[in-house]
Amino acid sequence: MYVLSEAGWTRNVPVSDRTRWNRNPAARASIGDGDVVSACTPPVGRRSPRGSVSAGIFCWSREIGEDGRVTLRLHWFLPTGGDSRDVVATAGGTRREPGIGYLAQVARAADELGFDALLTPCGTSCEDAWLATAALIPLTERIRFLVAFRPGFLSPTLAAQMASTYQRLSGGRLLVNIVTGADQHELGRFGDWRDKDTRYERTGEFLSILRGAWGDEPFSYEGDHYRVADATTREVPDPLPEVYFGGASPAAERIAARHADVYLTWGEPPEMVTERIDRMRALAAAEGRELRFGIRFHVISRDTADEAWAEADRMLASMDDEAVAEAQREFAATASVGQQRMAALHGGSRDGLVIHPNVWAGIGLVRGGAGTAIVGSHDEVADRIAEYHALGLDEFILSGYPHLEECYSFGEGAMPRLRARGLLEGGVVEPAASRFATFR
Repeated sequence: MYVLSEAGWTRNVPVSDRTRWNRNPAARASIGDGDVVSACTPPVGRRSPRGSVSAGIFCWSREIGEDGRVTLRLHWFLPTGGDSRDVVATAGGTRREPGIGYLAQVARAADELGFDALLTPCGTSCEDAWLATAALIPLTERIRFLVAFRPGFLSPTLAAQMASTYQRLSGGRLLVNIVTGADQHELGRFGDWRDKDTRYERTGEFLSILRGAWGDEPFSYEGDHYRVADATTREVPDPLPEVYFGGASPAAERIAARHADVYLTWGEPPEMVTERIDRMRALAAAEGRELRFGIRFHVISRDTADEAWAEADRMLASMDDEAVAEAQREFAATASVGQQRMAALHGGSRDGLVIHPNVWAGIGLVRGGAGTAIVGSHDEVADRIAEYHALGLDEFILSGYPHLEECYSFGEGAMPRLRARGLLEGGVVEPAASRFATFR
C-alpha cells in the first residue's frame, strides 16, 4: 500500500505507463513528469478537505505485479433481474428472485473470493442499480459496485451528487457504467424518443458536467442539451469514480474516447477485439487521452473440460426453438451495433457455436447483450483469460448461471491459477487452522 506522505509521493508506477490517478486538480499539481502514483484502496473515512492536498490521499492506478506485468481486475455480475440454472428460466426450471437475501449471498461470495467489483445492470427488467447496491454496502467488506445507469434520465448534477454521497457512505467503493441505450422500446418507457446519435451527444455533455461537478470549484456549462450554473457537490468524491463505457457505433466510440476511463466490449474472437482496441486507442490518442480496456464474458469453469461442455450442452438443450426465434427477431430489429455483432457470431443457429477455442456463443441465442462464454477446465479458462489479457484487456466482467454457484466454481478454480501466473493479485484470506467434524 502506498500513500502520499510528508516527504512526497511514494514511487511505484510511472505516470507515463498508462497510469490512472485521482483527477483532483490539486493532487495533479503535486505530480511532476516522471513521478509515479500508487495503487491502493481508499480507507473508510479518510479524505482531505476540498481543495487541499495532505498526507493520506489515496489514488488508483493500473496495478503492476512484482515482475512488472499489469495485473487483472476481475469483476462479477449481480443478477438484479433474477437468476436461474438456465439462461432463460423455463416453466419447469428454477428461478431465484432478486431479493436482498439472495443478492447478498452473491455479493458476499464475490467479496470473499477476491473479485474487484460487481456490475449491476440497469433497465425496467432489473431492480434499480443504485438502490440495490446501496443496500449491500453494509453487508460486504471491500468489493466495489459498478453501477450501470442511463445518463438521459436524471440531471448530471444530481448524478454527481449521488455518486459523491455514495463514495462517502461506502468508503470509496463506487464505479459507474454509463449506458446510453439503443433499445427504443425500453427507452420509450422513460419518455426518451431522441435518435441514437443525439443520445450519444447528450451523453458527452452529461459526462462533461458530471466530472465538472466533481471538481474543486463550481462548474458552469452551456451546450445543446444541458445548461447548468455552478454545478457542485458537498465534497469532492474520494476517489473519483472511474467511468466505464461501452458501445460499438461510431457515435459511441467518439464519446468513449473523449470521456471514458475504461472502454468495454462484449466477448468476441480475438481478431475482432484487437481491431476495436486499436481503433479506440487511436481515437483516444487524438483526444490526448489513454484508455483502459475491459471485456464482458460469461464463464463455465469446471474441474474438467468434459464437465464444462456437458453443462453448456445442458443449457443449450433448455433453450426451446420458439425462445431462440423470438430473440433473433428482436436482434434483427435492434439499433445496437454491439448487439448486431453478437448476433452475427451465431446467426441464430445451434451449429458452429464455438467461435474460438473455449469461446462459446450459445448463450447469445436467447440472451441480449453479452452472449458468449468461456467454457472449459479451470486451466483452459485461465488460458483464455490470459490470451485476451495479452491483447490489452485489463478488466474482465464475468458471470455465470446460476451466479452464486458459478462465482464459487470460477473463484475457487480459475482464479488461483491466474494468481499462480502472476496475473491476479490478492486472494482469499486463509482462515486460521481449524478442525472439521466428519462424523454423521
